Amino acid sequence: MFRSFKRIYRLPERQYTTKAKRSVLMQDKSKVLTYSPKASDPKQRRVYAWGFQETGALGLQTNIRKAKERYTEMVHHPTRMQFSVNTDVIDITAGYGFSAFAVQRSDGQTLFGSGLNTDSQLGFQVKGSLKEPSKLDVIIYPTAINLPRLENETDADMQVRCMSAGRAHLVVITQNGTIFTMGNNSYGQCGRAIIENEDYRGSALIHRISEKEICRANDEIISVECGQDHTMFLTKLGCVYTCGWGADGQTGKGHYDTSGEIELAKGEIVDQRITKLACSSDCVLALNDKGEVFGWGNSEYGQLDSSENADTQVNTPRALSLTKGIGKIKDIAAGGSFCMLLNEDGLVYTWGYGILGFGPRVEQTSKPQQLLPPLFGRNDFSDKTHVTSIGCGVFHMGAINSDGDLFMWGKNRFGHLGLGHKKDQFFPFKTAVNGKVIKVAFGVDHTLALCRPFI
Repeated sequence: MFRSFKRIYRLPERQYTTKAKRSVLMQDKSKVLTYSPKASDPKQRRVYAWGFQETGALGLQTNIRKAKERYTEMVHHPTRMQFSVNTDVIDITAGYGFSAFAVQRSDGQTLFGSGLNTDSQLGFQVKGSLKEPSKLDVIIYPTAINLPRLENETDADMQVRCMSAGRAHLVVITQNGTIFTMGNNSYGQCGRAIIENEDYRGSALIHRISEKEICRANDEIISVECGQDHTMFLTKLGCVYTCGWGADGQTGKGHYDTSGEIELAKGEIVDQRITKLACSSDCVLALNDKGEVFGWGNSEYGQLDSSENADTQVNTPRALSLTKGIGKIKDIAAGGSFCMLLNEDGLVYTWGYGILGFGPRVEQTSKPQQLLPPLFGRNDFSDKTHVTSIGCGVFHMGAINSDGDLFMWGKNRFGHLGLGHKKDQFFPFKTAVNGKVIKVAFGVDHTLALCRPFI
């Protein structure tokens, strides 16, 4: 079942002890991105961050003095992260209180992270000497995550192909087809055997797997999607492989067991060419090359079946009858208690339970309902404007339109909608991001946007 906010996300205490705060604020700057006051190359992509700042997931501090002043504040407006001039961010992902950034740099580093590191989800980060290291549970600056290399692996081999973050684990796949997993493995979500009472804090273990051990011949992994405590891999041939927490059937293996074995999902997707997976918690949606939608996992709020006496837990992927009649589906998203669809006409549909975008009086619908195009920027002066992609976190949703504008709605307890306040937003509302939005990463309490400059 979908677990409560307190269970899925362990908030740090708002006030740190003097010793702990000093350890965080005096983080070794030799391992972090060098900030520069100079304007970056206009061709470079930009990253904006907003939401809960206390975890360090926004990585916005530029010096110790400002860190002391702003450490416990929320950031209610999209704020640009100032990466160094020789750093181009190519991908982003947001976990529960932490963020990761895939980069291209001349020094060969390809991955950075900031935020909570209580389970080493950002790799082995310590301060001090090897004899007397001090474990860092909170990383307030984007810091290098050193992926272990073999002798013959080049910088090009280690460039990030795709990545995804869960509640407390991170999965990264590099260009040479190597899968790196780190962080909490209590349910096998890192694709390795579960070790009872394993201590993840300050762990130097980054598990390494070759995609050849998982995929069929002439196949390769093209994307990875992390749920709350499980992981799914999608291949070029449209196959889905999963591991981790399976109590709601979210691994799609036909049972409710938990396992660190990465195995092929079963059910009605076996003979399909799946092109996208979507999951932010325990409910999974999958899209095939024909624009048809499949689902499995938690269906407590009717996300997968609106019929009477429907199963609330689905352990075998099945085609969703409730999405029929909407047309060919182009994009999908699945939150903690709701789901979203985008069809080829650029129309957005939502259903399930929560703030669905229809106003404060509509909090549940058993079938997908359309959100009107004017909510996403279409008007008499811009009648061609349409939504091009959608996404969501556990509690909030977002959509990018053809003009590169981002619209968001949903729960807003931590200001993670970027609207300048903490009030819940019941209709899609444009977020003031100073760039054309390419991709959005939805954390449980913060949001990241990867953008191109307007000019």
